[in-house]
Amino acid sequence: MEEQPLVSYKNVDINQQELGVLYDVNFELHRGEFVYLTGKVGSGKSTFLKTVYGELDVCSGEAWVLGYNMRGIKRRDIAPLRRKLGIVFQDFQLLTDRTVYENLAFVLKATGWKDKAALRARIDEVLTQVGMENKGYKMPNELSGGEQQRIVIARAILNKPEIILADEPTGNLDVETGRHIVELLHGICRQGSAIVMTTHNLNLLSEYPGKVFRCENHRMVEADSAMMD
Repeated sequence: MEEQPLVSYKNVDINQQELGVLYDVNFELHRGEFVYLTGKVGSGKSTFLKTVYGELDVCSGEAWVLGYNMRGIKRRDIAPLRRKLGIVFQDFQLLTDRTVYENLAFVLKATGWKDKAALRARIDEVLTQVGMENKGYKMPNELSGGEQQRIVIARAILNKPEIILADEPTGNLDVETGRHIVELLHGICRQGSAIVMTTHNLNLLSEYPGKVFRCENHRMVEADSAMMD
């Protein structure tokens, strides 16, 4: 039997504040896939991600995310859905008054982790995974942009999400640091999480291949990555 897609959108229209942003979106995401969303600023990439984590409503068509029907998702179901997702924002959104370790502990406690030893072990594990094992005691402002983004990725993978949504994760970073971040995300993808990453840096696509969807003219269409050069 074929495995169900993690995300399935059929003929979906997406509006923001009454304005049509994307029309007739057809999209599937399967376990272990790495998908890039490309397109100019304002073309609908981030708006699409917002419908996946329940920030924006889907107006028409069929939209399923991890078994939740996004056309009629109840408010009370949004928190459990988001617990199965990892979200990486461009502007980090770390709590600036706490150490890296406390930032990560805050997320685990908020999602129901009670056992202190297990919590500590999981934090050590994700910090090692993103190459930041010695930085737990630091405050976010003591880290470089690339280091902060690694912590944001660590935060996103704490609960072993099935899907990671990364919104322009390299947008505020220099080219070399950005490449390291994409390399890190591809490594996480190989361990089983599906990843959807928005980017306008097309050089990354040839270096770190994945499936590519392009947003333009209110459409989101699959593009041949060879055509993106």
